Amino acid sequence: MDLREIELTTFSKKLLNRDEMVVLDIREPDAVEDWHIEGPSVELINEPYKQLKEDGIDDLLEKLPKEKPVVVVCAKAKSSRVIGEKIHNVGKHDVYVLEGGMEGWSEHLEPVKIGDLPSGGTIYQFLRLGKGCLSYLIESDGSAAIVDANRMTGHYESFLEEKGLKLRSVIDTHLHADHISGGRKLREATGAEYWLPPKDAEEVTFEYAPLEDGAEIKVGTTRIVIAATYSPGHTIGSTSLIVDDTYLLSGDILFIDSIGRPDLAGKAEDWVGDLRETLYRRYKELSGDLQVLPAHYAKPEEIDEEDRVMARLDELYEKNSGLQVEEEEEFRKMVTENLPPQPNDHDKIRKTNMGQHDPDEDEQAEMEVGPNNCAVS
Repeated sequence: MDLREIELTTFSKKLLNRDEMVVLDIREPDAVEDWHIEGPSVELINEPYKQLKEDGIDDLLEKLPKEKPVVVVCAKAKSSRVIGEKIHNVGKHDVYVLEGGMEGWSEHLEPVKIGDLPSGGTIYQFLRLGKGCLSYLIESDGSAAIVDANRMTGHYESFLEEKGLKLRSVIDTHLHADHISGGRKLREATGAEYWLPPKDAEEVTFEYAPLEDGAEIKVGTTRIVIAATYSPGHTIGSTSLIVDDTYLLSGDILFIDSIGRPDLAGKAEDWVGDLRETLYRRYKELSGDLQVLPAHYAKPEEIDEEDRVMARLDELYEKNSGLQVEEEEEFRKMVTENLPPQPNDHDKIRKTNMGQHDPDEDEQAEMEVGPNNCAVS
C-alpha cells in the first residue's frame, strides 16, 4: 500500500473529535515553537527534516508510539512525503502525510452550527483551525450575511451553494491586520454589499457601505437584524454586531480567555483608553445573556464540546482576566507592556485590506503564515 495522504477536512474532524494522534512536525524548531498544530488529543513531536536526512530515522522510530496514527507535517507537504515514505516502508506505524502541509492547514475552514435564531434562521461559525481565525455566516429565508470573511472565499461559496443561499451582505468588524479579508472578493463574486467601519476605512481605495454605530443590516424576509455598535480599542473603527438580540460578534475586542490588543496600527497609547471604555462601560451596558462570538481564539481549550468558540457575556465578566483589572493604570500597563509578537507581515496585510497592495496568491499565503497574535496574552 502506498503512503496515504490525510485530507484537511478529515484531519480537522479528527482533531475536533479529540481522536488521539501523533503530529510529527519536521520543520525547524523555531518555526514549530512559533506556530504548530495543537489539540487536546495531539502529541507533538518535532524532528527537523535536515537532521533526519543526515542521521536516518532509527532514533525517530523509537520515539513514535505504535498505538497512535502518525501525521507527518512540513511547510508544504514536500519534505513530509520523504520522511513519511521512510516510516511507511518500515511497516510498523500507521502513518499519513497532511494534505498541503502547514500552508494548507492554515487555509482550511471548518463550518460549525452555532444555533438557531429566535426570529428564524441560523448562525454558523467557520473555524480556521490552523490560524485561530473565526468568521460567521448568518442565514434566514434564503439570504445570508458573512462576517469577518477570510480570503479563502471558495469555502463560503461552496457552503452557500450547498444550502441554497444568496449572499446579500459581507461585513468586516474592523480593518484586519492578521489575515487578508475576503470581503471585496465575495462582493465581486456575488454582488453582495460590503460593509466596513468608516473610521478604519479612511485610506481605502474602494467603495464600501459604512458600518456606523446604530446601523441595521437585515437578513431575509424574517428580518433578522444585525445591529452595529461602535466598540473601538483594537482599532479606532472596531464595531461589534448584535445578531437578533442573541449573539454579540465582538470582532477582536473581546475573546473567550483574553482581550484585544490596541497596537497593530502602532497606536497602543492612543487606543488603550478606547479599549478600556469599550470593555468596562460599553459592553457592560449590554445584556449579560448575549452569547459572545469573537473573531479569533488562541488555544484549543477555547473550543467547547460542540466545537464552538462562544461564551455568555456575563460569564466572561466573571472569568476573563482582562475584564478584572479595576485600576486604569494597571490596565494600561497590561495592554501596552504584555503583548506577544505582532502578526506576520501585519503592515502589508493592513495595506492589502485597504486596497493599497495587491499581492498574488503565493504572496498572500506567505503573508499569513503563523499564529494570529491578536490578543493581549
